[in-house]
Amino acid sequence: MAKNKFMFATGIENSYPTILLPDGTTKRVDEMEKTFHYEKWETDFGLMKELGLEYLRYGPPYYKTHVGPGLYDWSFSDITFNKLKELGITPIVDLCHFGMPDWMGNFQNPDFPEYFAEYAGAFARRFPHLDLYTPINEIFITAMFSAQYGWWNERLQSDRAFVTALKHLAKANVLAMHAILKVRPDAAFIQSESSEYFHAIDPAAAPLARFLNQKRFLSLDLTYGYPINVTMYEYLLNNGMTNKEYHWFTENQVKAHCIMGTDYYVTNEHLVHPDGSTQAAGEIFGYYVITSQYFRRYKLPIMHTETNIRMPASREWLIKQWANVHRLKHDGVPIIGFTWYSLLHQVDWDSALRNDAGVVNELGLFDLDRKITSVGDAYKTLISQWKDIITEESYGLIFQNW
Repeated sequence: MAKNKFMFATGIENSYPTILLPDGTTKRVDEMEKTFHYEKWETDFGLMKELGLEYLRYGPPYYKTHVGPGLYDWSFSDITFNKLKELGITPIVDLCHFGMPDWMGNFQNPDFPEYFAEYAGAFARRFPHLDLYTPINEIFITAMFSAQYGWWNERLQSDRAFVTALKHLAKANVLAMHAILKVRPDAAFIQSESSEYFHAIDPAAAPLARFLNQKRFLSLDLTYGYPINVTMYEYLLNNGMTNKEYHWFTENQVKAHCIMGTDYYVTNEHLVHPDGSTQAAGEIFGYYVITSQYFRRYKLPIMHTETNIRMPASREWLIKQWANVHRLKHDGVPIIGFTWYSLLHQVDWDSALRNDAGVVNELGLFDLDRKITSVGDAYKTLISQWKDIITEESYGLIFQNW
């Protein structure tokens, strides 16, 4: 990766969980298909150049690429990643985004970590010039939506199912990093994770809010081998994790190669009620306060890896998020990048992808006709105004001496 260079980025949405349809059948939701990226990928990469962007959160559709144990279909990856190289666009490679291949089942499968590490190693060997990766996107959200809320994939609703998905996802994440490092010893890993906070609505809800504010860290705690408190340790063990499985993470972490990616949306803060229910709180603390909490815990370089809001408020939200990022940097937090997510409008995220309704969510830098939006214009201006100044404020961050 470029040394001491602030990373202005966007992403091309590549979610592909399976959902339950009203008729009782299941269907794979593929955002690349819904946004016509498979047909318009070359145009989409050109839009990056139009904005002056050099970094792209991007990955192949895992479920189409890893077609069996040791078997891969690299056809789409070859044309897209080679084109990005030709254009001088640096991908932050997103290897798993909310789903897995049909032949592997779901995130309850204990074989998933080994299979995924095999895939990550094969990808790194196929594209040895790449050195920035998000092995598994938003582990916490993947486990919650698949195994706690019952929305995606295995569609389970229990603490035991959540812990099972969580430990498999986190282990797969760590094993994938090890596999990639065998090919690229200088690789850096940007763990894109949802940064959450839970507010007690009254004193009776405070114990549950405290519990949830520890639970939100679990995916990163395991990934980074962070020593958790007794409450969380007992929660994991009471729901199926063994002592040996827990200590595996401490013994195998590669934190020195990691950048903490923090995602923040207006839905990331929650009100907690005494009856155990939660609801969206809107923006109370904001990105600065919550990211500061994550930084104090892990002491890692940070990248703001996702944010957006629906139009017409998107331009104002961009300015607000950038103000938070710049203040963190000014206050000495080593924040090395910012991402508006995503390049294009998304489809059906208003229902968290649960409804296959084709509803266009106006969140992108470009619409689905590939016309620039107001936030796209604003982001283009922001990049041109700040790219040289923010790089000069880099504090000498270097990622070559691990």
